[in-house]
Amino acid sequence: MNNDFPRIITFLRKERGLSQKQAASELGISQALLSHYEKGIRECGLDFLIRAADYYDVTTDYLLGRTLQRSNTPSAEQEQQTEPARVSGSMINQINRKVMANSGTVIYDLLAQIGSKRLTNALSNYLMCAHYEAFRLIYSAEPSNSQTLFSIDRTRYKNIASASMMLDLELAEEIIKDEKIALALSPDILSGYFDKAASSLFSLIQFSERNIRNVAKE
Repeated sequence: MNNDFPRIITFLRKERGLSQKQAASELGISQALLSHYEKGIRECGLDFLIRAADYYDVTTDYLLGRTLQRSNTPSAEQEQQTEPARVSGSMINQINRKVMANSGTVIYDLLAQIGSKRLTNALSNYLMCAHYEAFRLIYSAEPSNSQTLFSIDRTRYKNIASASMMLDLELAEEIIKDEKIALALSPDILSGYFDKAASSLFSLIQFSERNIRNVAKE
């Protein structure tokens, strides 16, 4: 199996609003085994791959991240989207893009509900700096690319950006304490309020914590 499969089957389950227990039952396996498949701890056999493809009404190639086309007979809408999707990236690229966009929607909707300009500014600075670092890393991968787009020296921006992000996060924590900000939230509340966007947020949490644990093991 490959690294895309765990993310894709998790994404499809959450896209349908299914619990892991419900999906496992309908797929004829234990919840523990499905959890292992979704976390990439164990690889599934061909029989489960075919069963999952039938269950989610997608092709096995889609489950493996080899194509953006969900079915063998794409709709007119899917056909129109094939070329742009090919240009913009792989299957996992599309999933990650959706997860990031939807999670951002949840964060900014919660910030709007809180109504604190200081907190919004601090967290916006934090998130924008993360995007800045990611973009500059890609841009600077080619040494001959002009650096006139940036005002901070390429040898220093990583450390400075990381320090700036840490300060923004600490500032956000101080604002939350000073303004006594508190929201009563739970997975059920988030799911009811944000619908599919909440599923993306849950995926982001799962993927991020998996990566964090892997770093901690090193």
